[in-house]
Amino acid sequence: MRTPAADSTDAAPSGKRPEAVRPDRVRWPGRLWIALLVCSGVILLDGLENSMIAVSIPEIQRELGMSAATAQWLMGAYILAFGGFLLLGGRFADLFGRRRVLVFAMAAFALLSLLGALIDNGTLLIVSRFVKGMSAAFTAPAAMSLLTTTFPEGPQRNKAFGVFNVFEASGYSCGLLIGGLLAALNWRTTFVLPIPIALLVLVGALLVLPPDPPRTERHRLDVGGAVTLVAGMLLLVFTVSSAADAGWTSPRTIGGFALSALLLAAFVAVERTVRHPLIRLGVLRDRNLVTANVSSALLYGGAMGFQFLLALYLQNLQGWQPWQMALVLLPAGLMVVLIGPKLGGLMDRFGVTKVLMVGLVAFVPCYLLMLRIGPEPDLWTVLVPASLLWGLGFALSISALMVAGTSGIADHEQGLASGLLTSSLQLGGAFGLAVVTAAIVPGTELSMLYPGVIVVLAFAVLTLLAQLMRRRG
Repeated sequence: MRTPAADSTDAAPSGKRPEAVRPDRVRWPGRLWIALLVCSGVILLDGLENSMIAVSIPEIQRELGMSAATAQWLMGAYILAFGGFLLLGGRFADLFGRRRVLVFAMAAFALLSLLGALIDNGTLLIVSRFVKGMSAAFTAPAAMSLLTTTFPEGPQRNKAFGVFNVFEASGYSCGLLIGGLLAALNWRTTFVLPIPIALLVLVGALLVLPPDPPRTERHRLDVGGAVTLVAGMLLLVFTVSSAADAGWTSPRTIGGFALSALLLAAFVAVERTVRHPLIRLGVLRDRNLVTANVSSALLYGGAMGFQFLLALYLQNLQGWQPWQMALVLLPAGLMVVLIGPKLGGLMDRFGVTKVLMVGLVAFVPCYLLMLRIGPEPDLWTVLVPASLLWGLGFALSISALMVAGTSGIADHEQGLASGLLTSSLQLGGAFGLAVVTAAIVPGTELSMLYPGVIVVLAFAVLTLLAQLMRRRG
């Protein structure tokens, strides 16, 4: 692993050494800011893609004559491919060049966005969404590993992750509002909007990011490992996502978990025997990385469950439109925007662990407030305070988890670490949503939502316990 001093040479495309700057007042040249914006633009696109399509599905279903069950795969296909290919995408970035992988995958993302805006067949649109999810699974870990290898550990990386988190939260929260407005005009505009952003990211990557170093050795792709990993991850994501509909004890769910476990076990067996494994299994013995992955999964599981319950309460029970719910979540986005740029300084001053723990604690009163929801929405004493606490939790904890999970990881495995962390977020979100869906009783009565609130509260407490156990261990 290179030292931070060595990393600083790569950190500034202009050749200026960032380590010479006082840690408490990090200053970057313009080219380095653009490099950060390129990486952040990738995560902005991911947030926009998920949230905008979610509110556009009814219009797409109506125009293309799709059934409700089929239309849900417009989102499900993207999530399935994204979660299934993340680890492979992260490792590809390590092996074949992060900039190279980002450029090719982003070009595919832009092209698929254009195709999505032109397609008139529901099945083809779902297929294009699956392939688009694959391309995003390569761009996300490539961008995140570019960030961690460009900005050395310490004040610079802390500050960079704070900005990165602002774009992540803004993409999702703004996507709900923008998607609702665009869908009211024409759902195809939700496919067009990401294109100029993707092109800006693409041009920025080509102009600012330093070229990948020349490959000193020819990498042989571990085909057996790649096939078993992707098949196992795809099946695992699909099983978790569909468990609520199929039933947790149904043969399909039990069989899906069993088969995905066998495929992932086969992957481990392959990696132990091949000469050039796709993934070095020893990285999974890094305690900080493992704890960060567990915490990320639990945190995102509770967060997605909370959002689902809020949607049921406001849209199903109160009859609100998606854009109105987006306004309720706007304070959360504003919290991230306000805190994100200052997060690096907070982590430098108080330490990553303290910042992380404050963020995780904020989720507990947020979810407790949801136990006070009543027949009429209480905007100022329940919904807005819950939104602010949710935003505070995200602003402090997500970036801190990313910093904790990637610290101490060798540069040549940063893509893998990034892929693992992003995979944990996706699987955790799908699992949390499935558990909350199973906990609530189908219907429209308010009391049926409370068991789901207890579940997301349990997720928040378990996230805290995971971090406390790491500190005591």
